Amino acid sequence: QVQPVESGGGLVQAGGSLRPPCAASGRTFSSPAMGWFRQATGKEREFVTSISWDPSRTDYRYYADSMKVRFTITRDNAKNTVYLQMDSLEPEDTAVYYCAASPDGTHYHYWGQGTQVTVSS
Repeated sequence: QVQPVESGGGLVQAGGSLRPPCAASGRTFSSPAMGWFRQATGKEREFVTSISWDPSRTDYRYYADSMKVRFTITRDNAKNTVYLQMDSLEPEDTAVYYCAASPDGTHYHYWGQGTQVTVSS
């Protein structure tokens, strides 16, 4: 199993930035893809971004169309950690942000507990 753990959420003013990390432990080699999702109150969970890598250490990044300009996903292999850089935050970005691990970049089997991000206007 893989255990993702998010942190680094919080309250930020509109226009500000956050960079929550997601640290993965366990059999991380079995899940060479990590993704971020978010769920706002009263709405369905939605995909934000993901990063995956192949044996040649090539990274593949995917973004939801509405977030590709302001959000960036990066990873630190030595720490088994991925980061979600969020810039120019808007009140509409307020949500619980979840990190998840996947063996193929499509099916996410392991989920963190989420970190709350609140953007004030």
